[in-house]
This record gives sequence, structure tokens and C-alpha cells, in this order.
Amino acid sequence: MKIVIATAVYYPMINGVAVFSHNLAMGLVKRGHEVIVICPSQKGHSHEEIVDGVRTVYLKSVNTKVYPDQIHAVPEKKKILGVSMPHLLYKNGFRVSVFPSNEIRIILDEFQPDVVHVQVSDPIGLSVVSYARKHNIPVVTTEHNQPDVLTDPLKMPKFIKKPANYLLASYFRNRQSKSDFVTMPTEQSIRWLLARHELKVPIAAVSNGVDLSHFKPGRAKSEIYKKYKIDPKKLTVLYVGRVDPEKKVGLVIEAFSRLKIPNIQMVVVGDGVDRLRLEKKYKERNDILFLGRVLAPDLYELYKIGDVFATASEIETQGIVLIEAAASGLPLIAVDKGAVAEVCLDEENGYLCEPGSVSEIAAAMKKILSDNKLREKFKKKSLKIAKEHDFETTLDKFINIYKRVMKT
Repeated sequence: MKIVIATAVYYPMINGVAVFSHNLAMGLVKRGHEVIVICPSQKGHSHEEIVDGVRTVYLKSVNTKVYPDQIHAVPEKKKILGVSMPHLLYKNGFRVSVFPSNEIRIILDEFQPDVVHVQVSDPIGLSVVSYARKHNIPVVTTEHNQPDVLTDPLKMPKFIKKPANYLLASYFRNRQSKSDFVTMPTEQSIRWLLARHELKVPIAAVSNGVDLSHFKPGRAKSEIYKKYKIDPKKLTVLYVGRVDPEKKVGLVIEAFSRLKIPNIQMVVVGDGVDRLRLEKKYKERNDILFLGRVLAPDLYELYKIGDVFATASEIETQGIVLIEAAASGLPLIAVDKGAVAEVCLDEENGYLCEPGSVSEIAAAMKKILSDNKLREKFKKKSLKIAKEHDFETTLDKFINIYKRVMKT
């Protein structure tokens, strides 16, 4: 098949949509399909590259400056008279393709796709759907977002946030109704999308999946401990992901800081707008390490240093990092909101805590770190759950969906 993947975020950006889109494109090419990824350029001008065997077309883009690009390190806040100023503009900001229709028309006229798969309702996604509709090309969309992802960072008061979420959910449903097939990562996320409404197109839960060949249990290589200055003799609480306010990493660190257990440490892997604030807050603690942005293959090894994986994020439609952690044999700690309950099963491979509850997260850490048998029990269940999210199975499902919409 000739397949187009349209996305607003792509490698080397680090977030769930970018990772999934990259994995999907590479997997389809390995299966013998012809793939084009269309995404915004991180250089500003349009260009084309072969990235991991995938033809990737980067469209002209503008720097929005209001949010970091998830590629470059987030700079320190500027100080005026010794007072740190909030980040308002970023030199390396999130890039958006504003008017991509003409570029997309030229690309798709030449490529003649059999099916298009849209990841985000940005101008690229909307333009690709518009082209596909005019040329009778089947459209598959995957909804990765939920309203809280967009409204939580804005810290809206409830009387504004609630109607804003309702309008966003209506917009998402309207966008999906233009498709021939809709997927979301979990059944829970589908229930959220529909919210007692009907969608007149087929919809199915298809896990984002992970490549289980990369994530395996075991001990990390000794050079990883040396490279990142991690104590190999300490029990480790691990977090991997964006360090942005909506991910609530600070709650996990605060929970860890309350523990009175000897020989433990916390390792935070990832960058974001909240990282420098948290580093300064805990700079006196030599048992809390911030590693910044780390890419494969080191990232695969870093999962192996953990004894438990913890997150307090309330905005996950699935949580790829949770699957990666489970595939690495880690017990999980998460909060009971969003769709993480389909990966973190309470008291089976970890604990689900009340959203925002530092005390519950700390109690869960204490139970797991203090009990070798419990860790082993949770490890076995995590590995079993991870097998259900093997990316090869995800690929099979999407290929079948593509074939189905092409026939109908």
C-alpha cells in the first residue's frame, strides 16, 4: 500500500504522538509498504529527508515561540534585579505549518496514496483530509488528545474550563466524523470521546504499542550508571517523559522526598518547562537526579535502572512510557484518571492513586520499595500486560484497518 501519515509532531520531538507516528512509519516500511510522513519543518523551510528508511516531507513552518519545541533544551529563566521572570517566549519554539494546502496538494498529486492516516487536527491534518475527500481517498484518524491536555496547562478556572472542554470534545467528535475509520489507544479514551454521543463511523481501540525488542527486563550496563552518575547500589524510583507542568512530575518528586527509606534515589529522564524549577527546588538533594533529554539506545538501558516507575499525570490517553516501563519489568505507580488504568492495574502490577495525592503516591512507593516479593509479583504482571501491547500486533491491526477502508 501507499500510505500517508500526517502529523503535527514528529521525530526527533519527544512526546507520545511523535513517538507513535515514527514507530508506525518505520514499522509499515519494514512490512514492505510505501510511506510518506508529512509534518512541520523544524528548520522553517520545506525539505525532504529519509529518516530511518521513511520518506519524510517537512513543510514550511513558523515558530510560535509560546511553547518549547521538545528538541532543544529549555533555557533558564531570565532574571531582572535578581528575580526570575516567567517564560513567555522561547527561541526554539513549537513549529506549526500555517497554510500547507498547496504543498500538500503537490506532494499527494505526485504520491497518489491509497490511504491517509491523520494524527492531529492541525492545519496539516485538516488539509490532508480535505485533499483526500476531494480525491476519494480513504481517511483513518487516530485521536491522541483529550480536552484536559489543552486546557490544563492554561490553568483555567472551573467555570471556564468545563465549557471549554465541552467545546473541544465536540470539535474532536466533529473532526472524527469526517473519517472512514477512527482509532484511539484505549477503550477508556473512546468512552471519553463519545461521552453519550454517537459516532457514525467505525471506531476501535488500538494500542499505541511498543517495540518489545527494545524494552526488556534486566540490569542496565555498568557504563550507563557511570555515564549518568547513578548509584547502582540504590533502589530507584524512575520517571521518563516530558517535565512540563501538566505532567505533574513535581508531585512525584515531592512524594519521593517524603520517604524515610535508606539507600533510595529518584531519576528523572526528560526535559520541559518545569525541569529547571524542579532542579533548583531540590538542588540540595543528591538522591534526586535530573538527566534531561535522553534518546535511544541509552533510553532503553535507563528503564532497567528502575525498581518502580511513577507518574502523576492526569492527561494520558494511554501513556507509552507506562507500556515501556511495564515491558522493562517495572512495577507502576500512576493516578486513577485518564486511560492509564488499562496499563497500570491496581494491586496487580502497581498502584493507582487518587489524582493529586502526594501522600498516596508516597505510600505506594514505600510499599513497593520495601517489599522484594511484591516487586517481583508486580514485575511478572507488568511483563504479561506489556505483551498485549506488542507493536507488531498494533501494526497488524492498522494494516487491516487500511485494507478495510480501501475496500469500503
